[in-house]
Amino acid sequence: MEGDVVDKLEDMSSVYDFDPITGNIPATKVEITVSLCVLYTQGVETKQWREFGRTEVIDNTLNPDFVRKYILDYFFEEKQSLRFDLYDVDSKSPDLSKHDFLGQTFCTLGEIVGSPASRLEKSLGSYCFVSLLHRGIPGKKCGTIILSAEELSNCRDSATMQFCANKLDKKDFFGKSDPFMVFYRSNEDGTFTICHKTEVVKNTLNPVWQPFTIPVRALCNGDYDRTIKVEVYDWDRDGSHDFIGDFTTSYRELARGQSQFNVYEVINTKKKMKKKKYVNSGTVTLLSFSVESEFTFLDYIKGGTQINFTVAIDFTASNGNPSQSTSLHYMNPYQLNAYAMALKAVGEIIQDYDSDKMFPALGFGAKLPPDGHVSHEFPLNGNIENPYCNGIEGILEAYHQSLKTVQLYGPTNFAPVVNHVARYAAAVQDGSQYFVLLIITDGVISDMAQTKEAIVNGAKLPMSIIIVGVGQAEFDAMVELDGDDIRISSRGKLAERDIVQFVPFRDYMDRTGNHVLSMARLAKDVLAEIPDQFISYMKSRGIKPNPAPPPYTPPWTHTDLKLASQLFTEDC
Repeated sequence: MEGDVVDKLEDMSSVYDFDPITGNIPATKVEITVSLCVLYTQGVETKQWREFGRTEVIDNTLNPDFVRKYILDYFFEEKQSLRFDLYDVDSKSPDLSKHDFLGQTFCTLGEIVGSPASRLEKSLGSYCFVSLLHRGIPGKKCGTIILSAEELSNCRDSATMQFCANKLDKKDFFGKSDPFMVFYRSNEDGTFTICHKTEVVKNTLNPVWQPFTIPVRALCNGDYDRTIKVEVYDWDRDGSHDFIGDFTTSYRELARGQSQFNVYEVINTKKKMKKKKYVNSGTVTLLSFSVESEFTFLDYIKGGTQINFTVAIDFTASNGNPSQSTSLHYMNPYQLNAYAMALKAVGEIIQDYDSDKMFPALGFGAKLPPDGHVSHEFPLNGNIENPYCNGIEGILEAYHQSLKTVQLYGPTNFAPVVNHVARYAAAVQDGSQYFVLLIITDGVISDMAQTKEAIVNGAKLPMSIIIVGVGQAEFDAMVELDGDDIRISSRGKLAERDIVQFVPFRDYMDRTGNHVLSMARLAKDVLAEIPDQFISYMKSRGIKPNPAPPPYTPPWTHTDLKLASQLFTEDC
């Protein structure tokens, strides 16, 4: 291809940032490897596809292995839809309509990441709406595309460093100084963002601070030459800390370790301007520096850890008669109710990390046939021995059927379903599986003490709990279960980890009635904490991820290529 066309193709892969909901900080970046294609990403609000990038062109092969990769921001908590279109390039034109369309496939980034070894093989199809434009054959299979994801290494590095200072300025009238340091990373627009603050060392001008560890991305966003500003203060009890001075460095400089290059003069610019004989306000010395690659959520997923999803649905009478339109369980033929929306919002993302897509689905707070006994732990599919449903659609079908057979009753007890999942989690504590329980409820919990005890016990296990409140009830008591501010306790025992996230669905409902956007907002918030909760369990138990399987190498031989060429010609 001519230079201008190549430049066009190269530019397209870096024009857009993959950010379905504007303003998010990605959990990490992943690199996608594909065979000859144009990648499109889909916006959450508009559902419109936009071109993200293109691979280079390789001549005369049916099995291209391309060098150019796609760098995407990865968000566990979002459904990141991708589309791959493949073309046979016939000319130098960058206009895709000038080339032969070969086929396309759809998936999510979570599907690729959650596949064994983060490698996904998908059949290529030629679909009707595209084939009209590009002369494809509707419904025909046109080969296979192999997609693999790899986390970029600079996303996982953490730096551990220790500093000391010498002869800092004396700021306290009755003593010396109580110094501490504040680290800032520079932003693209020239501003600075705080990224670390050391502890205060009392009454000394020659402090030695404790070693601290910080993610490299937080320190410099992966840019080793980006300016890092460090300010030194004298701590005051009333918060009006006295500025001693500052200095600048960079990650690349710090990475040299203890040396003459990492002794910094602390300069107070105002003081320097006033005093002609001013030299500095002391010096800061780097005592030690080391870098380690910490294990990430994706390391465990790529090593084979499965995320098991269980849903528990509230069947108490406060939901209202399911046959009436005012009920939270009402089955409107034209739109999902709040229970179904919450289930799909969370389930459609988590299912990408479970290989068999079989999920236990439970109900609580209903009278069951034939004797009318009340149950707080019954299978939605009616099968006590096998409560598993096939995919999210299977759970929805079982949920609809249960509404026809059970009687809504009460009270609202969570402990039985929490203990149900805890029993499974207790049986697999080697890091190979992690359990996520989604509880969807309309009312105030009735067994708070028992639920708190169940959560404290569950915090020792590989599990997390998401509670979504639907309807207009007051959920103040639920906030106690969400240990963001105050760690939950039971019988004087604190939970080891924060494993509960509670949100009321009404806070995420789009005012224009866009249910797709409402579901995306809900999922984003309730799932955002799962990777950190997952990592906190693995770290607390000293569990390392299994090594990822070796990279895939296509087993093509000369005979295979000849046969493939014949099949490709016949099919497409």
